Amino acid sequence: MSLAADWGMPNIWALQQHTVELSLSTWIRWFLWLALGFFGLFPGIVAYMVWAERKVAARFQDRIGPNRVGPLGLLQPIADAIKLLTKESIVPTSADRWVHLLAPVLILISAFLVLAVVPFGLGAEIEGQPGHFAGLVPIDPPSGLLYLIAVSSLTSLGIFLAGWSSRNKYALLGAMRAVAQLVSYEVPQVLATVPVILWTGSLSMVAIMNRQLDAGWFLWSPPGLLSFGLLVVANLAEVNRTPFDLPEAESEIIAGYHTEYSGMRFGLFFLAEYLSVFGVSCLGSLLFLGGGSMPLIDYPGWIGAGSLPAYYLVNLISVGVFAAKVAGFVFLMFWVRATLPRMRVDRLMNFAWKFMVPLGIVNIVAAAVWYECVIRPGSPVVLGGVPLPNRLVGWAATLPIVLLAIWGVMRVHRLERQALPSVGRTRYVPPPSIAARRVV
Repeated sequence: MSLAADWGMPNIWALQQHTVELSLSTWIRWFLWLALGFFGLFPGIVAYMVWAERKVAARFQDRIGPNRVGPLGLLQPIADAIKLLTKESIVPTSADRWVHLLAPVLILISAFLVLAVVPFGLGAEIEGQPGHFAGLVPIDPPSGLLYLIAVSSLTSLGIFLAGWSSRNKYALLGAMRAVAQLVSYEVPQVLATVPVILWTGSLSMVAIMNRQLDAGWFLWSPPGLLSFGLLVVANLAEVNRTPFDLPEAESEIIAGYHTEYSGMRFGLFFLAEYLSVFGVSCLGSLLFLGGGSMPLIDYPGWIGAGSLPAYYLVNLISVGVFAAKVAGFVFLMFWVRATLPRMRVDRLMNFAWKFMVPLGIVNIVAAAVWYECVIRPGSPVVLGGVPLPNRLVGWAATLPIVLLAIWGVMRVHRLERQALPSVGRTRYVPPPSIAARRVV
């Protein structure tokens, strides 16, 4: 019997051994996650996202798309990857070589770090909390949403470093555009997540998922619908997708901030862009569409039996449902790119600060009203002796606020355009020589 046991103290040596074993298993799990997920699974997803976008764009434009390499062109992404790996990487002589190399790596790291807090499925049921799950997620920090917004902001720094280190005026101009655009659209993006934080009472991504298992998707409310729309538009701008691809406007500034990049360094930008598209699609699916849950079907309850087959079945379904939602988001981005033209720079910035930011601020007020009416009701509202459902009261209280906010922002913009009728309404005036020739 040890002295610690005689005095009722814990065995320190056993605790230290347990800590060492736990940390070793944690490191092994992390190594496997990085090796299989980040260096195998996610690059493969990105490669076939490119193939899918080329096929979707071809259908929109009445073309066939990639069909030469492999059946249905399925080996085309592998051929493109081999081509990028074998091409020569040319660096301008006046460029800052180390910063030129660091920039795409920093952007890629930022895109990877976003996925570290995304629960791709339900995971195991939390002991003592029936109906709540730990999530299939690498890490679940208490401030996961704050972490996600912080690491995604590293993209702005990487893009600016790419443009500045290239010593090219077009690349620098594209980088300045990108930084201005990303900083502007991060504001409505954060404002769109505030209602979710308010309704959940936590910044944990797993807690947000569990809250929607209890109360339903956050999308099914007027503030949720408006927040969802704001988040989708802000995400399009954050990943430089059409119609917000001004930093890469080939008709004006060649290729923007990656003008002087070639070979696999350009491939890293390509990989980071599509990985960011995948990341923001995961974010939207988790915040407003319940992650791996489905409406009207309580399949997470099947895991209550505690059997191993039920655990695997529920998680297989949840991962499939989450993947379907993410695929829907990705297809929406492909659809927008094939449909809408590129915006003008001044209109792009005006849309962020004059439309999305005011709507996001007013929507926080509507979200607070929804919280008081639905999520934290004291006693049911009684009308004529009949108690009304909380959700009906919430819709009646918040829908006018949301509609008035949208109408007010559009009305202010219309009055501003009427006060300045020449803005955006230029008319072609022929040169004097042509006008005189017509008179003669």
